[in-house]
Order: sequence, then C-alpha cells, then structure tokens
Amino acid sequence: QVQPVESGGGLVQAGGSLRLSCAASGSVLSINFMGWYRQAPGKQRELVATITSGDDTNYADSVKGRFTISRDSAKISMYLQMNSLKPEDTAVYYCNAEWGLKSSSWGQGTQVTVSS
Repeated sequence: QVQPVESGGGLVQAGGSLRLSCAASGSVLSINFMGWYRQAPGKQRELVATITSGDDTNYADSVKGRFTISRDSAKISMYLQMNSLKPEDTAVYYCNAEWGLKSSSWGQGTQVTVSS
C-alpha cells in the first residue's frame, strides 16, 4: 500500500505563489508515477501535472510555464510550485501515486483558493 498526504494549500492573492507538498508512505519503492490533480466546485477532477520515476514531467496546458512539479531524491516526496496564480486555479488539489502493477492511491486533498 502507498498512502499520499498533501500539505501546503491556502489562500493567496492573484499573482501570488504557493508550494504544495505530497509525502508518500508505505511501499514507496513500488511507486511508478505520481501526479497532481485538481477539482473545482461543480467540475470534474482534472490533471495538473505528472512526474515519472525517471523524472519525466507533463503539464496541463493551463498551467504550463506557471507550475513546476518535482520530487526529492528519495522519491518519497513530491512538490508543486505554483506561481502567477489565477482565480481559476482555485480548487482542491489532490496527490496521486500509481504503484505496483496497476494500483493507485489518492491523498485527502488540500484547498487552494486564489482571490482576485
């Protein structure tokens, strides 16, 4: 089992920055892929950014150039540096870990609110 736990959300003004963290526990050596997703009120959960075990990254078009995903050298923690935040970035942000053959675990989510 892998259990991700997010932290770092909060309230920020438009144009500001926040850094989200995701700490994974359990069978972390089996993690293949991690990612950040978000869900705004009344909308479906959407991909924000992903990072592979080889540190290849992928971003949603809406966040390219503003957000940066990274992992620590131990591959246990993952981060999302969010700059130039916009009100439309307001959402609950979730950390996801894909591990083992085809298992997936989600964190409980952290709220990010960007005021205009």
